[in-house]
Amino acid sequence: MKTVLLTGFEPFNQEIINPAWEAVRALQGWREGDFVVEVRQLPCVFGAAIADIRAAIADLRPDLVIAVGQAGGRVDMSIERVAINVDDAPIRDNRQQQLVDQPIVADGPAAYFSTLPIKAIVRELRAAGLPASVSQTAGTFVCNHVFYGLMHALAGRGDVRAGFIHIPFLPEQAAAHPGAASMSLASMVEGLRIAVRTGLATGADIAAAGGATH
Repeated sequence: MKTVLLTGFEPFNQEIINPAWEAVRALQGWREGDFVVEVRQLPCVFGAAIADIRAAIADLRPDLVIAVGQAGGRVDMSIERVAINVDDAPIRDNRQQQLVDQPIVADGPAAYFSTLPIKAIVRELRAAGLPASVSQTAGTFVCNHVFYGLMHALAGRGDVRAGFIHIPFLPEQAAAHPGAASMSLASMVEGLRIAVRTGLATGADIAAAGGATH
């Protein structure tokens, strides 16, 4: 039986809910075919978030890892292509840290690419009627921090696929942010189901040009 690890963050920046955690936790224990899903909540804290995801990987020994984060202002499920080795926080994390121009790993490479079949995931999400795109930046806050830490932890391991997906606000959050896009929790959960299935079933990624990017 294969194990899939999904992670989502606790609320941050004065929000009382985080759609990433709400969507991820809805899939705890989901079994289909030859896999089962385990979920973990990560703190929105530099350093601690990487420590927690590394501990989860050591504990569960997953075959697929997808970290999920909130990106208020985005309009779709954004499948991230690349994590960069820098923390440059526009706001404070949940321990009031605001790291500026700091490397995540002092001697680490400048960037890591996702090992998910990102374009195949976007194709399958769109085929299901869900808005989706490949994103070229995961930002420089805790989401990118975790994405980079995840890929660094798995560097050189061809037996585990991993990556990061950003999702929009929930409708109740968007109501407090005039003009912000939102997505229903049901759509987010279904989108993650599709991402998991595609991540496990797809060999080489598809070569698909065009489409919206961030």
